[in-house]
Amino acid sequence: MVDYNSEIKDLEKELSTTKYNKATQHHVGLVKAKLARLKEKQETRSSKGKKGEGYSVRKTGDGTVILLGFPSVGKSTLLNAITDAESEVGSYAFTTLTVIPGTLEYKHARIQVLDVPGVVRGAASGRGRGKEVLSCMRSADLVVIVLDVHHPEHLAVLQKEVRDAGLRVNENRPDVVVKRAEKDGIKIAKTVRLPDLKDDTIKAICKEFRINNAHVLIRERITADQFIDCLERNKEYLPGIVVVNKVDMVSRDKARRVMKGVKADLGISAKDRDHIDELKELIFQRLRLMRVFLKEPRKAADMEVPLIVWQGCSIKDVCDKLHRDFVTKFRFARVWGPSARFDGQKLMMHHRLKEGDVLELHLS
Repeated sequence: MVDYNSEIKDLEKELSTTKYNKATQHHVGLVKAKLARLKEKQETRSSKGKKGEGYSVRKTGDGTVILLGFPSVGKSTLLNAITDAESEVGSYAFTTLTVIPGTLEYKHARIQVLDVPGVVRGAASGRGRGKEVLSCMRSADLVVIVLDVHHPEHLAVLQKEVRDAGLRVNENRPDVVVKRAEKDGIKIAKTVRLPDLKDDTIKAICKEFRINNAHVLIRERITADQFIDCLERNKEYLPGIVVVNKVDMVSRDKARRVMKGVKADLGISAKDRDHIDELKELIFQRLRLMRVFLKEPRKAADMEVPLIVWQGCSIKDVCDKLHRDFVTKFRFARVWGPSARFDGQKLMMHHRLKEGDVLELHLS
């Protein structure tokens, strides 16, 4: 049996000792591709015969948020501060042994928030039930990374574990299309300059993934790592928030220094519930939620209770959310608000709505 662990360690050591420059770009890109392939094979072997890895949590509400951090950073206290959950709180490590769900109600949105066991170094390879926790992240719409103000160094560890688990936080899926072909080798088309990724490297990475004939179209500047992600097609992209907790335990100057060092979005005290309202607003914004108001024909709009939908959603998306039969029965809609050219504009299902729109559906 092939010893993937040994090969992976050798390649990782080679990467860590190779200085990155123009002369080594191609070699580094090829090593990264080989490393990705070996990890993929190792994961396939280790997952054979295993049933669904991860915690089973039914998604509810208008979005799902997961609280991620080392043990004892205050995730359970934070969950209790922003939701109606009652997660066990203790001053010792590994208090949370399973997933604790709670519901954040904000601006009429019902947002599911999950408190999961703390992540430690080596989580992506299975240490401390880390694989289950990171697998749970794949079904989330947003991750809130919670740091202890005394341990900002935890962020780099969490970022590595999350990345090793195939998750990309605060990154967009690269605008790259790879279409396999029957012959003619690897044909590359680009709409931008790629100073860090040469054509020879692209072709070598493709061949490492056993793609010998393909049309590759790249529409944005990417790195070798991002191109490898496109070929693997098993990465999840989701937004994230970095929160520094327990800022009440240090001076303001130290809290500011720590927050600046980790580029935190917010500093909070979950215990004292300081800046919790700001965090709720930030969660609502990063989930890209918006409010649409519904109106029945010849009646006033209900401006008290909005329908919560994703930004950029279409009238069809609203129909799907309201009732499974609305799409087949749809005739037309009238819209008042920012997305309409004039009040009461008659529109069809493909029309995209904006925050604060009033929507009137006409069904057969």
